[in-house]
Amino acid sequence: MRYFPIFLDTKNTECLIVGAGEVAARKLELMLKSEAHVTVVAPEVCNTVHSLAGHTQVSLHQRPFQEQDLDDKAMVFVATSDTSLNQQIQQLARQRGVMVNVVDNTPLCQFITPSIIDRSPIVIALSSGGVAPVLLRYLRQKLESVIPANISRLGAFSEKFREKVKQSLSGVIARRYFWEDVLDGDIAEFIEKGQNQKAEQQFLAALDAAKINQKPEGQVYLVGAGPGDPDLLTFRALRLMQKADVVVYDRLVSPQILELVRRDAEKIYVGKVKSHHTLPQNDINNLIVQKAKEGNRVVRLKGGDPFIFGRGGEEIQTLIAAGIGFQVVPGITAATGASTYAGIPLTHRDHAQSVVFATGHLKDNTIDLNWPALAHANQTLVFYMGLTGLAIICEKLVEHGLSADTPIALVQQATLPEQKVVTGTLTTILANPATATIAPPTLIIVGSVVALHSSMNWYSDNPQSPEAVHR
Repeated sequence: MRYFPIFLDTKNTECLIVGAGEVAARKLELMLKSEAHVTVVAPEVCNTVHSLAGHTQVSLHQRPFQEQDLDDKAMVFVATSDTSLNQQIQQLARQRGVMVNVVDNTPLCQFITPSIIDRSPIVIALSSGGVAPVLLRYLRQKLESVIPANISRLGAFSEKFREKVKQSLSGVIARRYFWEDVLDGDIAEFIEKGQNQKAEQQFLAALDAAKINQKPEGQVYLVGAGPGDPDLLTFRALRLMQKADVVVYDRLVSPQILELVRRDAEKIYVGKVKSHHTLPQNDINNLIVQKAKEGNRVVRLKGGDPFIFGRGGEEIQTLIAAGIGFQVVPGITAATGASTYAGIPLTHRDHAQSVVFATGHLKDNTIDLNWPALAHANQTLVFYMGLTGLAIICEKLVEHGLSADTPIALVQQATLPEQKVVTGTLTTILANPATATIAPPTLIIVGSVVALHSSMNWYSDNPQSPEAVHR
């Protein structure tokens, strides 16, 4: 992030605009939406600037720029047609520590003005750093269409009662829960429709009720984060992630998904790798109970689906014993994510009429599975957490009846740009040099459906690779 987004308090701020053509006029119009005092300096002035100069916030000086024009200024917009003059003013401003924007010359800008959606007091700013203005306009258009025009009424209402709520409810969490209930319910509807009297009556009644019980009841949400690609999150998962007070997440939650969590939520990493656990499972169970008892909304964020090799059942049993309320949000499990993005259908009428999910890492650290039940033709096997036991898996499946030529695929970091797929057979996969480059998290898919990968692989964007896209 080269350009850090920041909102400046423009009250009593002095701003300078050098230039008075139509480009400068656009900057003047923008600054007049703020509370800043604006000084405009230029020897020639266009009609638009002349008409705006009558505003009490504007001082117009029709003359060439002078260095003392920068005195006491907090920011300056340079919008002349003289390139050398623009560069000179930029250098003078930087020397004085004045923030400077040279219009349409990003390399000379210390700051840039974003695209703005103004629903004051709610203001949304968007920027592409000057590299994608058309995309920026497209995004602004989309946002303008989904953000209600009357959202400003909600902002003004919140401002009016903010201090009263702060005095009435002592805890930060209690205040947050209260405001969320207001904004999600009928009170917000009344405000948006302009029915302020009815809204205030219901608001004050709700606040009186909240005073009686200020200790919010904690809740735990077991949320499936899916296989990695944030586009595969459910709407409900995203909504809860953005309302959470505490997020307890594991190693399989991708950084891209973690970026979507509410910024000021407490994030606690409890990831596990083979033979090394940041926290043992019992400690994780106790942690989410403790955080919920403190009145927090706790999101237990798990890669894939909480109920498919995610220990969700164990954690829920602990919550039930502790009397903690909970909800479960399913996610796309790694098996379906990996198979789909690798172009390997788990079932196919010509290949497999059943599919079995198995773990390659049992509770006692063995791979003592029901091999006779697994070693059947016309079914697909998906092994979670099985990479370190790959040799044993291949050996046992052949030993119990599967053909040595049965196709097998290793799918690493499924659904992410770094996804890698290595294929072979039960007897050749270990000798494939590419197998040595595969690391967790990796799923193993076994069955004749793997043979379809070469023709159905749609995800890879490298046409020279073995995982090339086929269209």
